[in-house]
Amino acid sequence: MKQYDVVIAGGAMAGATLAIALNTLSNGLLKIAVVEAVAPKLDQHPGYDARSIALSLGSANILRDIGIWPPMAEVATPISHIHVSDQGHAGIVHVDADEQAVDALGYVVELADAGAVLHKQLDELEPVSLFCPAVITDIKRSQAAVTLTLDQGDTISGKLLVTADGALSACCEMLNMGRSEYDFEQIAVIANITTAEAHQGRAFERFTPYGPVALLPMSEGRSSLVWCIRPEEQYKVMEWSDEQFLTELQKAFGWRLGQLVKTGSRCAYPLLLRQSQRLISHRVAVVGNAAQTLHPIAGQGFNLGLRDVMTLAEEVAKGLEAGEEPGSASILSRYRQRRTPDREATINMTAGLVSLFANNSFPLIAGRNIGLMAMSLCDILKTPLVRRAMGQVER
Repeated sequence: MKQYDVVIAGGAMAGATLAIALNTLSNGLLKIAVVEAVAPKLDQHPGYDARSIALSLGSANILRDIGIWPPMAEVATPISHIHVSDQGHAGIVHVDADEQAVDALGYVVELADAGAVLHKQLDELEPVSLFCPAVITDIKRSQAAVTLTLDQGDTISGKLLVTADGALSACCEMLNMGRSEYDFEQIAVIANITTAEAHQGRAFERFTPYGPVALLPMSEGRSSLVWCIRPEEQYKVMEWSDEQFLTELQKAFGWRLGQLVKTGSRCAYPLLLRQSQRLISHRVAVVGNAAQTLHPIAGQGFNLGLRDVMTLAEEVAKGLEAGEEPGSASILSRYRQRRTPDREATINMTAGLVSLFANNSFPLIAGRNIGLMAMSLCDILKTPLVRRAMGQVER
């Protein structure tokens, strides 16, 4: 049996970042295993149809602290301006990087590029062993360790198991961690779009009666689209020709970037709020999408998960200095205590925005537009939301 200090289930964004953070903060003293089911295709860039994530300024700073940001910055597109509006109504809010005295409000990174950066760094870390492709088929816990059986025949053990294996975490299922789900009754349509007018680093979020439509700036003049629609519209929208799709999207988004001239392939998925009912258990911690999966309305999902990752890595490193094992009850308790306020505040903010802007009753329409106009005029009202959007929050 191969023995490790920490075993991470999931080697995508959260899991790979955690392995690097743990190695950096412990000065290479931890022996780490990463178990990932899907082998990365580092030589295949999906190009025009690549999916993207939005990184807040706070997330970029976290990645800088653990040495990931310099290579990531080379493939990231800065967000210089955010424009928020309510379709058919007067409320508009602008957030500008210069006003906030920062180089960028956040960044957009294609998942393929981010994965290449992370896996290159993982390959260079001697204390990290990558089991890929490999699936965890059984988990057993004793007082002193967690023992995992892999489908390829290996048996490995660790002092701490971290589940970072996605929204439908198989490890959380095996451990009976419990999961709650809330259906927003919206479908997100994802695609990459080219516009006649250069985006110049501008990000747009427009609220429509059926959900938000967002365009985030990407490389090569493209913008990353998230368009939230009714579930009953999914089949129709996915069957549209590219020309009809762009025509209908233009009606929803407007002309702030001129004509929408090209789209990549589309994919669609239902939007749900998923939460693990527990963040910790005996020698187990939950991070990233396995801990919570959010509506994309405010682009907070990965950023919240990254704060999980960094907080856990900090607590493990502190515990190591104090002579504690990585999976000790005290380390896990501190992780849970630190993460609960931020987690609850971000989830409540995201779900609250969905409810506020998906409701078409006149009092709410009037109230939210008065609120948007007030925020555009008063920094005191705007600052708390801007700080959370930029990831400048307590961990």
